[in-house]
Amino acid sequence: MKPFLRNITFAGISLLTVLVIFGGGFMIGRGNSSTSIPNYLSGAVNATNEADFDIFWEVWDLINDRFISASTTSQVSEQDRVYGAIRGMVKSLGDPYTDFLLPVANAKFEESIHGEFSGVGMEVGIRDDYLVVIAPLKNTPAERAGLKSDDLILAIGGVPTLGLSIDESVSLIRGKIGTTVVLTVERGDSGDENSEVFDVEVVRENIHIPTLDTQIINGEVFVISLYNFGASSSLEFRRALREFIVFHKNKLILDLRGNPGGYLDTAVDIASWFLPAGRVVVIQDTGKEEKTFRSSGYNLFNDDLKMVILVDSGSASASEILAGALKYHNVAKIMGTNTFGKGSVQELITITPETSLKVTIAQWLTPGGQSISDGGLAPDVVIDETPNDEIDLYDFQMKTAVDFLTAQ
Repeated sequence: MKPFLRNITFAGISLLTVLVIFGGGFMIGRGNSSTSIPNYLSGAVNATNEADFDIFWEVWDLINDRFISASTTSQVSEQDRVYGAIRGMVKSLGDPYTDFLLPVANAKFEESIHGEFSGVGMEVGIRDDYLVVIAPLKNTPAERAGLKSDDLILAIGGVPTLGLSIDESVSLIRGKIGTTVVLTVERGDSGDENSEVFDVEVVRENIHIPTLDTQIINGEVFVISLYNFGASSSLEFRRALREFIVFHKNKLILDLRGNPGGYLDTAVDIASWFLPAGRVVVIQDTGKEEKTFRSSGYNLFNDDLKMVILVDSGSASASEILAGALKYHNVAKIMGTNTFGKGSVQELITITPETSLKVTIAQWLTPGGQSISDGGLAPDVVIDETPNDEIDLYDFQMKTAVDFLTAQ
């Protein structure tokens, strides 16, 4: 093996396959289902937080006694009112990633976390109350339509997105294969005279989430472009590393631009190829206690490895976890622009057979204790503009990284 490799073989290495966290911050769990009203809604006052549920029941009774609907064709059932009350309570938390999923949205969400779904192929989030594109996925309708990271989506099919939850927005974007959704997009800083607002028509397709590509640049630099941290990404990354070893060079670029995240276990597994056993990859902070996720210690490479990780505003969640760990442990230089800043953990809890609560239960911290949600990760080398308008920023960032490694 080349000097930059440790004396270790692939055959003797087992990959972790237990998938614990989704979205670099999403946990699938199952709580006890119940359709009965909990005891704490019976009018009693919770002594811990002094919540007065008598107010709730007084309003409920007043609506029952006095409300008359202006519509003769649409009536709101008592169950729908309960759903509305729950959604109002959840929205009051001010967390865009916590949501109460009603039956239709819950069914779509369950479908979307299993790898293939019908839609336009992009990851979205909430920033300053606006729906924002985190990243269009590679080879999807969203990418082909020209949507970019940081685009604000002002409306979906004419429905304003301001005030909608992520799941409500996603429900509007998705639909039958072959149908068209019109997105009203603002590109550039909101309110800036150079920003532009325009409509984008995107045809929905059955979306298959891609994994990674590899390439060799200038005969010197090996590039792994990782598009997500999915169920197959650990195995695909292992195969890519085998290609890198056969390449017999020590210069590696890991391109995480536009990678919106995926399974936490995948991020920890990939970090383990570059870190000794026991090194901290990420810390999960619940506000009450901290849980530390550590390298499994595959530690394939020695100090002669020259590595750059490319990131941008579309790098989120598990991408930020991996980049933050390798940056902290001085394995790689981070180049590009600030990452998205998606550093929270959501747990999906079944409330009834048709509804679920997706609730933020923890925050991710880098090994140095930095909150990923606090503005994302800042690169070691910022590349946010090109020498002239004729050079594409995406290509220029790659060229800069290649030039940096070639000079090593």
